[in-house]
Amino acid sequence: MSVTRRSFIAIAASAIAVTSCPAANAQENEMGSQLLDAVRKGDAVEVARLLKAGAPVDHRDEAKRTPLLVATHADNVDVARLLIAAGADVNAKDNIRDTPFLYAGAQGKNGVLKLILATGKANLADTNRYGGTALIPAAEKGHPETVRMLIKAGVAIDHINNLGWTALLEAVVLSSGGPVHQEIVRDLLDAGADWRIGDKDGVNSLEHARQRGFTEIVRLIEAKGGR
Repeated sequence: MSVTRRSFIAIAASAIAVTSCPAANAQENEMGSQLLDAVRKGDAVEVARLLKAGAPVDHRDEAKRTPLLVATHADNVDVARLLIAAGADVNAKDNIRDTPFLYAGAQGKNGVLKLILATGKANLADTNRYGGTALIPAAEKGHPETVRMLIKAGVAIDHINNLGWTALLEAVVLSSGGPVHQEIVRDLLDAGADWRIGDKDGVNSLEHARQRGFTEIVRLIEAKGGR
């Protein structure tokens, strides 16, 4: 075969490949949209079928949410399991900097969180739009089991967010001081949380607890050397 003929064939093949790309991309986008729809409906059978057919597991919706983040919002453990097994990115951020890991931690979606942590791929140091780790909103929102899971996983206990608050500070400042937050404060202190860290005004967890009349939380902190 002459050089000229070989060159012509190569150019023709490249042209065919380029021409076919838009069609391939359109098909991939369509399958991705179908996957998101199936996840929203909680249809595990259809999700499994689409993944097997090659649907892009990390396709994004208009808010940059992946199917796994959508499943996490819905607390659909069965669907999340399928997506994670297919290699879904547990750290994929949406438009407001949420990820499946961060959202599961913040909202106490413990079934999904357990699956995510089991992958060993969660970015434990990742932060949300407030500059906080998953542990901080978990403590503030009153999810004691989630707090324990995140502590065990190795999320930094004393990370300070953009408001100047740690998980311990939020568990005091943004709570009613009731039994659930008392349990969370106890777990944080037992894990080594530093009660002496102050907020942006220099007020620490013990001082905040005293100001609010949170007697049991004051007692817990004093038992760890607070004075």
